[in-house]
Amino acid sequence: MTENPTTSSQFYTIESIEPIDPPTGTEGSDWHQYVIVQGTNRISGYRQGNIETVRQATEENIELLNERQFGKRARIQQSISPKK
Repeated sequence: MTENPTTSSQFYTIESIEPIDPPTGTEGSDWHQYVIVQGTNRISGYRQGNIETVRQATEENIELLNERQFGKRARIQQSISPKK
């Protein structure tokens, strides 16, 4: 039996967002590390800003990843008609 691709384990979700020291080679403060998961896949990244800004940006990225995975975005295919 195959698993339905739209089950909740197939959607990307936030696993964690934690404050961290600035990554090497960066300046400023207020850095966070986020972890996004989808099944056994993990995406880890860094973002500067307060916790709400980082959470909002991460949620927007997750929305785009899920839309891309399940084809919810409309695509317009343009074709060039031959000149007469």
